[in-house]
Parts: sequence; C-alpha cells; structure tokens
Amino acid sequence: MNDRHRIPKIGVLFACLLLLTSACQSFILSSQAPPTGILRWSIEGVSDLPNFDPASISSQQSITVSQLIFAGLVRLDADLKVQPDGAERWQVSPDGTTYTFHLRPNLRFGNGDPVTAHDFVYSFNRALDPEHAAFGIREQLSHIVGVEEMVAGRASTVQGIRALDDHTLEIQLDSPRAFFLSQLALPFSFVVPRQLITQAGADWIEMAYGTGPFRVQEWRHGSEIVLTANPHYWRGTPGVAGIRLPFYPDSMEAYQDYQAGKLDITGSSQSGIPAARVAEVQALPDFRSAPALIVRYIGFNNRLPPFDNVFVRRAFALAVDKQTLTQQILSNTVVPTDRILPMGMAGSQLAVKGLAFDPVGAQAALNLAGYGGVQALPPITLTYGQEGDNAIVAEALRRSWRDMLGVEVILEGLDLTTFINRLDETYYHPEQGLQMYLSVWGADYPDPQNFLSQQLRTGSPNNNGHWSHAEFDRLVDQADQMGAQQQREQRLRLYHDAEQIAVTDVGWLPLYSPRVNVLVRPTVQGLVFTPQGLVANDWTRVRLVATEQDAT
Repeated sequence: MNDRHRIPKIGVLFACLLLLTSACQSFILSSQAPPTGILRWSIEGVSDLPNFDPASISSQQSITVSQLIFAGLVRLDADLKVQPDGAERWQVSPDGTTYTFHLRPNLRFGNGDPVTAHDFVYSFNRALDPEHAAFGIREQLSHIVGVEEMVAGRASTVQGIRALDDHTLEIQLDSPRAFFLSQLALPFSFVVPRQLITQAGADWIEMAYGTGPFRVQEWRHGSEIVLTANPHYWRGTPGVAGIRLPFYPDSMEAYQDYQAGKLDITGSSQSGIPAARVAEVQALPDFRSAPALIVRYIGFNNRLPPFDNVFVRRAFALAVDKQTLTQQILSNTVVPTDRILPMGMAGSQLAVKGLAFDPVGAQAALNLAGYGGVQALPPITLTYGQEGDNAIVAEALRRSWRDMLGVEVILEGLDLTTFINRLDETYYHPEQGLQMYLSVWGADYPDPQNFLSQQLRTGSPNNNGHWSHAEFDRLVDQADQMGAQQQREQRLRLYHDAEQIAVTDVGWLPLYSPRVNVLVRPTVQGLVFTPQGLVANDWTRVRLVATEQDAT
C-alpha cells in the first residue's frame, strides 16, 4: 500500500494491521468477564480521517480504524496466512476459479441483525460501484467474473458474485489466482450494514458498525474517533470497553503524549516513533521493534521531463548514498535497500542487482541523457507527505543530488491528504501531476504480485509514475495467472526476472525498509507484536490491567 492507495500491505497489510481471529470458542463466550477500560491508541500522520468506509478507503490510517469495526470472509493472521473470519469454511473448484464460502451461523452486525450471503453480495457490488469505489479496487478484484462490466457501467451487479442461499456465497474468477484469498482480507471486501446505510444515508459512517469487534461511538472530526465494544461480535464481547484513537499530524506530539501518560500505544502507523527518539526508548520494556514489509521509495513521473529519460532516472538513483541516509540521518532505524521487494517477502531470497551509490556512474548517466549539462534540465521538484521523518529524508536527498550531480531540487511538503490527492492527479492527469515524489508501499498481502504487478505493470491504477516496460508486463502477467501451489517456484522466478527489469530501468528508486517501532504500556495485555504491527489474536482476551506502579 502506498500513500495514495494503502490497500496493502495492510498493505500492510501494513505494519499497523489489526488482525482478528477466526476460531470460535464458546466456553470463553459463556464465562468471559465484562469489558473494562478504554484503550488509548494514537493515529499518527493525520489531523482527521478522510473516510473509513471499506468501499472508499484511501489511507493506512483509515484502514487501521476500519479493521476494528468491519470484517470480511477471511482475515490474515500474524504470519500473513489466510484464516476464516465471517466464513467458517470454503471450497475451491478443481480448476481454481470458483470459491464457495459458508458463513458462520452466529455472524451478526453490530446492532444484532444476522448477516447473510446477500449482505456480502450487496457489499461487494457497492464497493465496486464507481460512485463509492476505493482507488485500486478495480485492480484488486479485476479477475472476478463481471467486475470489468460493472466498473465500466455495462452492468449493475457483478455476475461472478452470488448468494446460493442465506449462508452460502459463491465467487467465480476468470482464471486461477494464487493470491486471491489474501486479497479478500482487504477492507473493500468487508461486509457493511445495508439497512443502516439506507436509513442514514451519507451520515451512516458517523454511527458505523459491521461484524468487527467494535462500533463507532463518536467521530470527533479533527480530534479523535471513539469506538465502543460490539456485544454482537461473533467471538464474544471484546475485553476492553472501547478504544480512543486520537489524531496526531505530528508523530513527535504522539510520542510526547505517550511519555506524559496520555496514550497506551503509539508508533503503530507508518509515521512511527520519530527516529531521533528511538534511542531514548529502545531499552524500555514498552519498546517493540521488527523489520516491516514496507519500502520507502522515490517515484518518477515518466510522462514529464526530465524523468521520461531513463538516464536521468539512473543518474538520480546512483547519486543517493543510502548507507549515509539510513545510518547518519535515520540513526539505523531503517534498513537500506536497492530492490522493490522487501526482505522477508516471498521471492526476496532471489538476489537482484541493484543500483548502488556510484557518483562517477551518476555523472556518466546524466551525460548520456543528452541534456548537455545540468543547466539545461527543467526545474525539478521533489514532493512528499508531511509525516514521520519524510522532511529530513527529503532534505538529505536534496543535498545528495546537489553534491553528486550539481542539480538543485526544490522540496514541496504537503499535508498527507493533499499529497494523496496529488498522487491521484498524477495518475489521472500525469501532465499536471507530481514530477518526483517520496512515497511508500507496504504489503497488503504476502505475495510479490502486490509489489510488482500492482505497482508497476502498465496501466495499473497504482502505477502513479506511468512507468512501462513490455517484457516486465509479459513476465508478471504470466506469473499472476499461475494458481497451483506446485507452480510456486516458477512464479517466484518470473517475478524475480520482472523485478530485475524494474530496478535496472528505475521504475522505482527504492530507498529503505522501515522498522515497525511501537511503544506499548505493560498495562495492555492480549495484543501480540509482529512485523505487521500489533495483532489481537482474540479481542475477547485483550485487557487493560493495573500494575504495581499504578497501585502506588
């Protein structure tokens, strides 16, 4: 997931995904204690949420909130493996194209109404309606039969999604896709309450509920969102009475509030704990850290000069000293990378030859560009969203390009919502879009397809920079259409060859993979820390408890 379309990884599923378990344990439901306490969990990088409607989500922060309220047929566990959620089981046809899901008999919305397969049909069709559709949803669900006709306005419903009865849902694909079940863990497949949406209209989200562990109590715009426990959650009532999610445009302010005792959890969004403060807390028992399936990168608009020229892109890539950037500027809180797939992602075990720091090579590439010197280059601007350490990273890059190439780059910092909107404009109207931008992508699901095909294939809705390469497209298309597990190694080799093309041709300039850095008070029990962030394996067992220090 990037700043523009963070659907994941989750992507990430991103570092801050809140995953729900699927195994119903009735003995827990009958004996669990009533929920107590309000969990205080910061949402960094924004002053408000643009939305958290599963059909129109546009940011990772919105995904974090949405996944506490809504849920779908399946979920991803702490190892990013598909597990049952609203569906207790499913079958796949021998040819790999038809999925039959059987819903849980106790699946209910947050108001107590039972959920049927017809509710899922409605929710999928609503999410794919161009009036509501989240950016990128067409790409994610494009292989369901009838999606293209729906998106194009030639059909009012998706042919390949139908309710066989109240408890059975069938989804038909046009070809086998090994990653399809993982895609169904993303928010746009979550079931939403048709009755509430019909009755409340556009205001329904202010009082939203779904099949997740919480429901909206109050959305205080520009301040916070407050959730209350869902007593109809299929696993049972959560162990905390609610969650307060205050918004922090500046992650430093969130860090300071945590230090002042005003938060129970901070650092779980892409903004994270400020790099300059990690050293202060890394020895504390509160501190959790792990590498994330995320890549920060520079994107180039291949439809605007000078980055329509591969030699200019190579020059800018070779002029960046990532070791200095990550060690001195970011205090070793991130890991430098020369490739698109993050380490730990399937396929990353196959080595790629990257564009390492090479000042002489950078100058040579710029000479090959044919501009006749840096004075002939058009003005160049690097745009970034104002969150986390983006400003200091942008400044470090500006110095590198000035010192190594003699190019003066203008920096443009935008609030995150404006930045996301400008990325939209770059995709739809590249001639009016951003020239060069600092962005991010995190794993929505654990497959190279999410990073390569979703981001860099010609015409993909996430290909903000309009990079295009025919052989790359051929390789990822072939890999995408393999569905059998026996073909896994062949798929990974095809993705590897495609990634090498994208690195050499500078489809992206990868910079580094962040670490997930989280602070969690000892009073919070029942949350598990993973490379994808904090995970509630069972919200009925999450507790806020008093410590000896609290008692004194």
